[in-house]
Amino acid sequence: MKQDWITFLHNHGAESGETCIKHFGNPTRELKLACNGDIIVDLSHTGLISIKGEDAESFLQGQFTNDIRLVDAEHAQISGYCSPKGRLLSNFLIFKHADCYLLRLPKALLEDTIKRLRMFVLMAKVVIEDASESYIHIGYYGPNTEKELQDKLGLIPTEDFSSLQINELTVIRLPGNNPRFEVLGSLDKIKKLWDNLNVNAAPAGSEVWDWLSIQSGLPLITPQTVDAFVPQMVNMQLINGISFKKGCYTGQEIVARMQYLGKLKRRMYLAHVDANTRPQEGDPLFSASSKSGQGTGKIVNISPAPDGGFDLLAVIEISSVDSGSIHMENSEGPALTFMDLPYAISDEDDA
Repeated sequence: MKQDWITFLHNHGAESGETCIKHFGNPTRELKLACNGDIIVDLSHTGLISIKGEDAESFLQGQFTNDIRLVDAEHAQISGYCSPKGRLLSNFLIFKHADCYLLRLPKALLEDTIKRLRMFVLMAKVVIEDASESYIHIGYYGPNTEKELQDKLGLIPTEDFSSLQINELTVIRLPGNNPRFEVLGSLDKIKKLWDNLNVNAAPAGSEVWDWLSIQSGLPLITPQTVDAFVPQMVNMQLINGISFKKGCYTGQEIVARMQYLGKLKRRMYLAHVDANTRPQEGDPLFSASSKSGQGTGKIVNISPAPDGGFDLLAVIEISSVDSGSIHMENSEGPALTFMDLPYAISDEDDA
């Protein structure tokens, strides 16, 4: 089914990379258009894990950082999967589609996440599968998307992380400066919707969607940052990605101790860097004021910015940000320019 979908996109002008739709002819224009226009994006570069069975809810409740009991046909959430040391192995959007839970995460982490989850199934009645080829998944963003999508579907989710199942489609609303949606369904349903939405929205490549996630302050663990961060370091507590009331899960004691007894010394920032070559997730940052033997910080996610350079999310020592400039790699590297995240951070969040 995916090849039929890729052929459909190529017929609409798509240019493919190894793992994604890179662009539809003009990546610079697509990025600029995302600032104030309507765009539609293929999300085939993300992976999907299907988890179903009569014990699925109770099984997942003991695995993830968030309260899975709150996920239903009308509510999605961000959640995370930790090591016993409380470090994130992956994080993802989790939502319901028909009779199963779906996890949306980077394809590169899909196999390891499935393998680890299956280790803990034991006698539970749960089936865990790679569902990436089973559905077509698109993104839709812009100032007019709310009205356009409602015209096409009749109803839309109205709150961030709310979802709606209508006409065999699952529609999820995400945070953004403008209305932002993910839609998942069968090939025929999504092809028809794409053609309808494409009348007034411009198709764009996968990096545009990644840039929108960065602007929304939504981190995504990648292979370069697996097991690197306690959830609070990537602001998971600020995007409702952690429940501190749900009870036990792998790594829970470490996460809870950081929240109630510890002192958060690193957190995630939104920044811009004017670099000639693209930095990568996991690349180190430098501050002359840092006294930590663990380094100043590292990049979590990065994407080209509409006006040149790169926008990024990075976990950085709070003291280094407060006391001096932050550079890529070393003192000679390009300096970061910090921007405001779209959610508030108080002194209590660093406690």
